[in-house]
Amino acid sequence: MSGEKTPVVKCPICKKDVPFDDPNMPFCSDRCRIIDLGNWASEKYVISSPAKGNELEDESGETE
Repeated sequence: MSGEKTPVVKCPICKKDVPFDDPNMPFCSDRCRIIDLGNWASEKYVISSPAKGNELEDESGETE
């Protein structure tokens, strides 16, 4: 063994550590994956309206 530690992320639902090589990544289990899917289906999560072209220019300080 090389002694290197596998990188991990936190499960977005229960906050447990999840190794990058876990087949459920970024979730720790099918349970958390289904909870997340249910949150999207019930519209608990939403994507904000798309940014208009001039809003993107204002934020970056650059113009095309």
